[in-house]
Amino acid sequence: MEKIFKITDETGLHARPATVLVNTASKFNAEISLTYRDKKVNLKSIMGVMSLGIQQGAEITISAEGDDAEAAIVALTETITTQGLGE
Repeated sequence: MEKIFKITDETGLHARPATVLVNTASKFNAEISLTYRDKKVNLKSIMGVMSLGIQQGAEITISAEGDDAEAAIVALTETITTQGLGE
């Protein structure tokens, strides 16, 4: 299962929002990845997410596989929209 988001936060996915996303992803057993410009990282790794340097206007894909993959995508979608990170 995967979903595409456009990052709207003017500072992109810097440390604070990246931490919020990693914390949300870490609540699930599913394997969750974030893909940006053909680079795929584990969304449960703050260093992995930060290494991508995601800026405003970027399109990212979040994918999840496992028992609670659907719930993970729903929770991450909610986090991204309620935190004003993207759409």
